[in-house]
Amino acid sequence: MKAFNIVTLVLVIVGAVNWGLVGLFQFDLVAALFGGQQTALARLVYVLVGAAGIFQVVMLMRLLSGETDDSQRTANIHR
Repeated sequence: MKAFNIVTLVLVIVGAVNWGLVGLFQFDLVAALFGGQQTALARLVYVLVGAAGIFQVVMLMRLLSGETDDSQRTANIHR
């Protein structure tokens, strides 16, 4: 699960950097790397970034509510 969390976090960072470039310079790095916005590979990257963002929101909500595995491990250690 930790590896999946890291991969999704990296995808969210890629998306943030891409949006920053779009906002500042009107340059879509994902489209430039993968041959345009409408190519299958670019669209796949956009979908993966979006799904990773949703996953990270869920993880944030779990963290804020205290439902993470780490909090359970910490609670068990301090008993």
